[in-house]
Amino acid sequence: MSQALDDLLGLLDLEQIEENIYRGRSRSAVVPRVFGGQVAAQALVAAGRTVPADRTPHSLHAYFLRTGDPGAPIVYTVDRLRDGRSFTTRRVVAVQHGKPIFGLSASFQTYEEGLDHQAPMPPAPDPATLPTGEDRLRGYPHLDPEVVERFIEARAAVDLRYVDDPPFGSYGTPREPRSQVWFRTDGKLADDPLLHIALATYVSDMTLLDSVLLAHGRGGWAVGDVVGASLDHAMWFHRPFRADEWLLYDQESPSAYGGRGLGQARIYTRDGRLAISVIQEGVVRVPR
Repeated sequence: MSQALDDLLGLLDLEQIEENIYRGRSRSAVVPRVFGGQVAAQALVAAGRTVPADRTPHSLHAYFLRTGDPGAPIVYTVDRLRDGRSFTTRRVVAVQHGKPIFGLSASFQTYEEGLDHQAPMPPAPDPATLPTGEDRLRGYPHLDPEVVERFIEARAAVDLRYVDDPPFGSYGTPREPRSQVWFRTDGKLADDPLLHIALATYVSDMTLLDSVLLAHGRGGWAVGDVVGASLDHAMWFHRPFRADEWLLYDQESPSAYGGRGLGQARIYTRDGRLAISVIQEGVVRVPR
């Protein structure tokens, strides 16, 4: 296991300070604010700490309310909304400096048999044939070296490989609003389903709005031709998966309007099982 992954797992191991109240720390991000995927993953862990071990998340819905301060702890308060025979529902509010910065609702379910069908996995090259994220980032001479190092540091816990050039790699000409990346953690994880789901939640916020940028030939935050932030985020967890094994993140953008862009995606296991569906809307503005 890499040191970066060990550090990330430490961030997800929240401190319990009272019944239904947990405290988390932050790590460096590409921009000087708390990374949204970190807050979402920590909130999900906080919710999961109050749920029986035989129930795993099947969905989450979240809103990013305020910019998080990376220098201050985050307090997560869990509201136990419902404990049913099959489903458990939790609501979590993340607070900094006395104000809510993030809200999440998550539903957990016991395993049961049922109808089974899925959308087929799209074509994608073998991840072993693709350059690592670090190699690809260092291959773009137009990027500010300081920005490159921030990207590499922020993503060091994850082996993330773009199938095609990311928005910041080649921009200026609009492209099809689709993007694919393979990802897995940079090391093996314990056999804890909640941990694997939390780490997939963490990664899901890294690239989902890339397809919005591609549609308009924008390079994004790395080159400064847009400003933006996540607004809301929803995920549905369909089938078991491991975050330490390759997952294909197939992303597209059906719409951008009014200073907002929508990204939607499906995450597949390497053997073609649809594991997760994701939708996110974010602020995407062109600087004046």
